[in-house]
Amino acid sequence: MLVRALLLCAALALHAAANPCCSNPCQNRGVCMSVGFDQYTCDCTRTGFYGENCSTPEFMTRIKLLLKPTPNTVHYILTHFKGVWDIINSIPFLRNAIMKYVLTSRSDLIDSPPTYNAHYGYKSWEAFSNLSYYTRALPPVADDCPTPMGVKGKKELPDSDMILDKFMIRREFIPDPQGTNLMFAFFAQHFTHQFFKTDHKRGPAFTKGLGHGVDLNHVYGETLDRQHKLRLFKDGKLKYQVIDGEVYPPTVKDTQAEMIYPPHVPEHLRFAVGQEVFGLVPGLMMYATIWLREHNRVCDVLKQEHPEWDDERLFQTSRLILIGETIKIVIEDYVQHLSGYHFKLKFDPELLFNQQFQYQNRIAAEFNTLYHWHPLLPDTFHIDDQEYSYQQFLYNNSLLMEHGLTQFVESFSKQNAGRVAGGRNLPVAVRKVAKASIEQSRHMRYQPLNEYRKRFRMKPYESFEELTGEKEMAAELEALYGDIDAMELYPALLVEEPRPDSIFGETMVELGAPFSLKGLMGNPICSPHYWKPSTFGGEVGFKIINTASIQSLICNNVKGCPSTSFSVGDPQPTKTVTMNATPSHSGLEDINPTVLLKGRSAEL
Repeated sequence: MLVRALLLCAALALHAAANPCCSNPCQNRGVCMSVGFDQYTCDCTRTGFYGENCSTPEFMTRIKLLLKPTPNTVHYILTHFKGVWDIINSIPFLRNAIMKYVLTSRSDLIDSPPTYNAHYGYKSWEAFSNLSYYTRALPPVADDCPTPMGVKGKKELPDSDMILDKFMIRREFIPDPQGTNLMFAFFAQHFTHQFFKTDHKRGPAFTKGLGHGVDLNHVYGETLDRQHKLRLFKDGKLKYQVIDGEVYPPTVKDTQAEMIYPPHVPEHLRFAVGQEVFGLVPGLMMYATIWLREHNRVCDVLKQEHPEWDDERLFQTSRLILIGETIKIVIEDYVQHLSGYHFKLKFDPELLFNQQFQYQNRIAAEFNTLYHWHPLLPDTFHIDDQEYSYQQFLYNNSLLMEHGLTQFVESFSKQNAGRVAGGRNLPVAVRKVAKASIEQSRHMRYQPLNEYRKRFRMKPYESFEELTGEKEMAAELEALYGDIDAMELYPALLVEEPRPDSIFGETMVELGAPFSLKGLMGNPICSPHYWKPSTFGGEVGFKIINTASIQSLICNNVKGCPSTSFSVGDPQPTKTVTMNATPSHSGLEDINPTVLLKGRSAEL
């Protein structure tokens, strides 16, 4: 009896270890479900494919596949033939048709409602309803799979320090060939910290954010209590202070809003803004100050148009306008720059009004991870004729006072950011943050790079050399991982061969763009019931949104209207674009892309 019992236990253990879905047999977004201990079935419903593994295309799918160009072909077309695109950009119905296709084709790749999270690799009410989780694009690798990446690769993943030192740490600064500057880098961190808010006490699967999109909680505060501490409760405005004739954020003492500052920071430099970590670097505080000024400026505009409105309505409507401004700047300036397209992107919610589209969003853990663009950071920061190390830059709001916003904008517009893809361009100063990113990804049990490429309609890489575009790193990666189908997502994104003259490789763009556009266009203000002038105080508020740009934001809130863009190579507009060169006593907004060091956050 004892022998039989031991044999039965051994057989059960063997069955339990052989999860048939570990090999990801279901293709083309088919859903794998185990049947017993060693069988599986693929649910191919509404995938456009059929067969045991959802690998046989239906007739219409076969036609679409024959006609559909590869992502790299599309990218080539959009980044070449400038003369043709200039003509298309000048013809409204053509531009609208292409932009509509861009939005729908990207957004269709994002599951809405959400499907999985770190603890549920199958659909459940908990995965849908528990907003404290980041959602997942792909379910986690099951705990009972034979290798950390499923069935491929080695039994243990390579040491994270080795990955960092061999493939990620900078030897020398590699500037982004697209000319990305520090105005972009600081905007990236400032903008994304409203929805990338990992709860490090609970673990990387969880977010502290109450919302999952663009709500400007980094300007107004995450909670109502924090918002009230930052509000002036007069004319809809936020609290502020005037220093040398210019508006800056109030202090922690004046607001009692908690911020993270080390003990050595003097009381008068402890500025209080919506995001508690933005005292980290003066680049973040720069953008925080700009958006504070913009909020209060918009309140002045609305007050003049609606003298009958009370403080609450002025505040709430101004917030909606700033959300609209943010989305327009992100699509038409920020994403436009990243894309490198000659096609001119357009923010127009009405393009989706006759489409099936859900105006809701959940932030995905993979989106958070892929946004760790730490190679953007330079080795030092140049402001006016001064050069500052990381040690001099961190928690030093005095630099903002010493140089002023105008000089900050001018200097950061001229300083190059680093190339993100291609490997070996991560500053040593953020090494701990990058290591945390690797280890958190492993804790989350992300599926291999190639599974994400297939999920987002890209051809899986067949070799490490195809991934990196060279031989040296490819050979070392193969020795460490053993199989290209076992390559981790986050390191792969940073070592992937960049597209020609681009900041990113193919995978970063094809994964990131759907998350980004779905999150932006899924905002409630983009819905048919919201997107109308009355929501924003009439035509005057609607016009503020529809004419917004990074240049107008700066001109309206920074003395002298310094010329700016997200690229050092962009032609600088003349001062005649100034809409309000002398800022009113409006607000606060500062941003810096320097990563949260000391392990506070791995998010950029």
